[in-house]
Amino acid sequence: MTIGDVLQQMISVQPAPPAMLVLATGLVAAVLVSWRASWRVLRGVVTIAHEGGHATAAALTGRRLLGVRLHSDTSGLTVSTGRSTGPGMVFTMVAGYLAPSALGLGGVALLRTGHVTALLWAAVVLLVAMLLLIRNAYGVLSVVATGTMLVALSWFAAPTTQGAFGYLLVWFLLVAAPRPVLEINSMRRRGWGTDSDPDQLARLTRLPAGLWIALFGALTLAAAVFGALWLLPWQQLPIA
Repeated sequence: MTIGDVLQQMISVQPAPPAMLVLATGLVAAVLVSWRASWRVLRGVVTIAHEGGHATAAALTGRRLLGVRLHSDTSGLTVSTGRSTGPGMVFTMVAGYLAPSALGLGGVALLRTGHVTALLWAAVVLLVAMLLLIRNAYGVLSVVATGTMLVALSWFAAPTTQGAFGYLLVWFLLVAAPRPVLEINSMRRRGWGTDSDPDQLARLTRLPAGLWIALFGALTLAAAVFGALWLLPWQQLPIA
């Protein structure tokens, strides 16, 4: 495949996949998120999105980005300088847990218009931007490995394979987004994670960390439900 072929695929509208394929990729994504072994590996994808959300929000609010670190335990850290209080800092902290859902909904919009290849290349562009911010070796390895897989799929895979993976990726982001919220809530109940995003937001806003966790949970769950309603071709499903 040539560069011209890829560009043509990016701007062209690809036919919608069978309804059962869309449903099947959603079910596979749910299994990947709920199965502990697969989640332990794939949670890193959510961390990339999470830290990317912090970095994007920091840049949009005029903060100076110093870098992002991704760790082998799937945790991450985004460092920026600027005012330590105020709306900009609050927005930066809020963006992390909501970023996977936002990316998932953006992916739904592209899939609904048939731009599967554009979705994959958009993900590659975001990963390249993220790579420029990474400040540790494991983070570089994680982003490069993820980006290489997406480039290979975008360049070499057949349209049907691209479509299946594109739907799986979007489903995964939507379904996976609520799980880190549940995890941080569980950690805090056990006395861990007391410097988490919700706790930092509690100090910034004087609203309880539990309220922020509830808000993140409600928004990520709502995004998953809305994304499913928008993504599934309900009229084609054999629903009695």
